[in-house]
Parts: sequence; C-alpha cells; structure tokens
Amino acid sequence: MGDFLRSRRAALDPRRAGLPDDGRLRRVPGLRREEPAQLAHVSTDYVVRLEQGRTRRVSRPVLDALADALELAPDERAYLFAVAEVAQPAPARQPAGQQVDQQLRQLLDGMHDIPAMVLNRRQDVLAWNPAVAALLTDFGALPPGKRNLIRLTFLDDDFRALYADWPRAARECVAVLRMEAGRHPDDQVLAALVGELSVRDPDFRTWWGSHLVRGPRQLTKTYHHPVVGPVTLDVQQLSVATQPEQLLVAYTAPPDSPSQEALRFLLQWSARTADAP
Repeated sequence: MGDFLRSRRAALDPRRAGLPDDGRLRRVPGLRREEPAQLAHVSTDYVVRLEQGRTRRVSRPVLDALADALELAPDERAYLFAVAEVAQPAPARQPAGQQVDQQLRQLLDGMHDIPAMVLNRRQDVLAWNPAVAALLTDFGALPPGKRNLIRLTFLDDDFRALYADWPRAARECVAVLRMEAGRHPDDQVLAALVGELSVRDPDFRTWWGSHLVRGPRQLTKTYHHPVVGPVTLDVQQLSVATQPEQLLVAYTAPPDSPSQEALRFLLQWSARTADAP
C-alpha cells in the first residue's frame, strides 16, 4: 500500500490538484506528503506512517478522502481498498479455477467465426477454440504451464510481434496482473509468475514498479498477423457465472470492415490448412 500511495502521489500534478505555488523548489515530482494530507484532512504524520507501512488498517472514510485527494481512477481506488485491509479478512480462497465446464467448452466449439478462449484471473489460457489459435498461437502446442497470455506477451518473440503497439498492450497486461495481485496477495502461483517476469524482462520490472492497475474492460487491439496483416478487433471479456474466477474472452471485428474481411480470410485459410494432408 505504501508503494502504491507514493507512486500515485508522485504522478499527480500539483496545479491539477488545485494547490497554490508556494515558491518552494520541488525536489521530487508530484505532491509533497503534506499536500495529500491537507486535501484529505489528515495529519502529515499519518500519511508518512501509511507510506512506510507502519499502518495498514484504515477507516473507509479516511481511505475515500485519500483516494479523492490523489484523484484515483475507479480501478485504482478498488486496488487501494484491496491492499489497505479496510474490510474484514475474507475467507481463504481456493486457487484460481482451472476446470472449464463442459457446456462452456461446447460454446467455444460452436463459435466458429469468433476467436474465443477462457482465462482465469492469472491470465492462464484454460480452453480455446480453433479460431483463437489461428489468430494468436497454437496453445495446444505449448506445455500447460506456459499457456499464460502475460508470459507469452513478454517472453515469446512470435507472440510479442503480433501486437501493433506492444508497449501499450504489455503495460495493460501488467496493470491487470497488479490488480489481481492486490486482490489475492496469497496466490503463490501468481507471485511466482511476477517473480519470473521481473527477473527476465526489464520492461516488466519497470512497469510493475509503477503500480499501474486496471480491471477488466472492453478493449480494442490491433494485431500484425503474419498471414493477413493488420487486423483490429474488439475484445469482449465476459464473466462466467458458474466459475467466478474465469472470463470468456472473445474477439470481434466491426461489420463490413477490412478487419472483418481479414479475420474471415484467416479462419478460412486456417481451416484449409488444418484439413490439408
């Protein structure tokens, strides 16, 4: 929590926060500790103790006031509440769901023209249809422990090359993973993934330290596919009622768009290739 508060304080422009220029030289970017304290109507010492990790239990009104003072976005506010332990401790959670219901697998198989897959909260790929394999990669050719979208985004050169704007997509991955790490601090598999990526990729290490957080949202991504070239798709993320730890992710193109034609050609090409001797 202390690292997150410091990062958000450093990211805030004093002028945007409505603070007057007192003429003092700012040795570091963002707000001084006394400024969010002033905006939130708490003592500077209290903010210092929060940032140093000497206080984790915070009342909800105080946390709301700090979130307002730091102008946190909804996802950032949710993350702050998750790591600050403002609620009663939740019961121990089971590991992120790995079993995909048969009915959901049938749905994937029936989505012939829509690339789709099922992810858990760590972004492990649990199930997929042939269309998403044609679009992204053949997940069946990967060992189960390597079927993770964030790991592929950072450590697989071919997967990385698919993104038209890799830095943007990669930062989004880090922000989603950071949100889940805040919600599930005892997830050892997630912690191991963060550790591996931090050691092996300097960009991940830098962005992880920036404490950006994002929850699931509707996205648009552009891929440079080696078969059909550029294709821009909307990414739909749908929760699975019977498995709260899972998401159904589907990729769609706007009707009558060049991307829809490219996607249609890709799926036809993939089907012909799969049927070829």
